[in-house]
Amino acid sequence: MNTGAMTERIAEASPRTLARMAGVFQLLEAITAAFGQVIVLGRLVVADNAAATAANILGHEHLFWLGFASSVVGVIFHIAYALLFYDLFKPVNRRVSLFAMLVLLVASAVQALTAVLYLGPMLILKAGSPLSAFTAEQLQALAYAFVRLNAYAFNTHLALFGLWCLLTGFLIFRCIFMPRVLGVLLMISGLGWLMYLVPPLAVLLFMPYIAVASAIGEIPVEMWLILMAVNAERWKQQASAAGASIGT
Repeated sequence: MNTGAMTERIAEASPRTLARMAGVFQLLEAITAAFGQVIVLGRLVVADNAAATAANILGHEHLFWLGFASSVVGVIFHIAYALLFYDLFKPVNRRVSLFAMLVLLVASAVQALTAVLYLGPMLILKAGSPLSAFTAEQLQALAYAFVRLNAYAFNTHLALFGLWCLLTGFLIFRCIFMPRVLGVLLMISGLGWLMYLVPPLAVLLFMPYIAVASAIGEIPVEMWLILMAVNAERWKQQASAAGASIGT
């Protein structure tokens, strides 16, 4: 194969590689964030019981730190797929794609804040002499307050993620290189996550409504990107029509 033909093959593969990378990083972010913020904290936190929560955290210190590390890694994956989705969909509408990327980067920053708040309970419970003026009950209550702050920060992240789903669903619906139905499903998922603008309402609706909306919206998009990628020729056609290309 001559150099020209090889270059052409690489160029043809680039949008498909971009799509697969975006799908993989989105899936990895979902796994790591869910493990740290939902599975680990769900096991350790006892609702409205600061003493039991504190005992669980101190009794499962390694699991707690694993959950924290998973949450931090999730932020990295979040930033990665924010950039990849921007490149993938800027031929559809550069401004909307840029806005979606900025929304997801802000969501990533909020997600990073949740990782900082995640550490609060452990630092307080193991502070020792710096907080010796507080009773055990007061320390447990303060640690539990950080647990609640973490939850509200994560809810804010979910609401921002919902807006990103709406914007990206619109881009998928308008593109010619992926099935439009995936865009509709992702917008439905976004509406579900936007319920976290009112967390008590979201908690009430999570099972089964928000959970189902998330499953039917995000999983098909992730699997399509990973397994099917995009139609490279149609992607190039839309990029050419928009005067856009990868890397510009």
